[in-house]
Amino acid sequence: MEHPIFNRIENAQKPDFGDVLTKTFDSVKDLWQPALYHGLLNMLFMISFLILVYIPLAPMYIGIFKNMGDPYYQPDINYSLSFWIGYMVGVLVIALIVQLFSFSLVAHFYKVIRLKDEGSTESPGGYFSYLKGNVGKILGLNLAGMGIAIAAALLCYLPLFYVMVPLQLFVVLFVFNQDLSVSQIIKAAFKLGHKFWLIIFGIILISNMIAQLGLVFCFIGVFVTQLFVHIPIYNIYKNTVGFSAEISE
Repeated sequence: MEHPIFNRIENAQKPDFGDVLTKTFDSVKDLWQPALYHGLLNMLFMISFLILVYIPLAPMYIGIFKNMGDPYYQPDINYSLSFWIGYMVGVLVIALIVQLFSFSLVAHFYKVIRLKDEGSTESPGGYFSYLKGNVGKILGLNLAGMGIAIAAALLCYLPLFYVMVPLQLFVVLFVFNQDLSVSQIIKAAFKLGHKFWLIIFGIILISNMIAQLGLVFCFIGVFVTQLFVHIPIYNIYKNTVGFSAEISE
């Protein structure tokens, strides 16, 4: 039997572009603080990832830096093929681990958005509460999203503009439909994304443009505005699919 969400998507009403943006701007004043905390945590994971990626190559970069003025200098560090294979595997594993935590952070932020939207005093729980019992599902969604994006990029990049819409819907569908499997989330994301592609794409485009304004506010604003795109995605989900149950921990 097909999950009820697919019927809700089939019968979903077209979201109003202006109404979604208006509600989004109205929500920012209540959400900037949690957005800042989530953004800072995400930055810590990104910095940790970069440090772990570049540490094995540090001797090579140090040698290059010390001999920047020597046009005849050639790095004398020879990395074997087995090193590069191990290095690439290690980078992939670390990237997937970082993605697990980043996905959980965004999922938690969606929960915060809904609680604020409903005026609830309920605690949103820990930042990584969605990892509990969901590591396999989150990992599956991340791998699927990576595969879809790579496949789209290989097809002359144009399909990437199409798949970026359903890919943005993975987390919100995961958060508010904990009973969905990985394949069902992907199917629902593409079904909803295809139905309202132009509206969602426009919202994502405008949201990302606004997110860049964080660079103007002494750079720290980026940690607030980088999560701005998730607020209109929440409003689109709410106005189309809607909620059938209480938020699951």
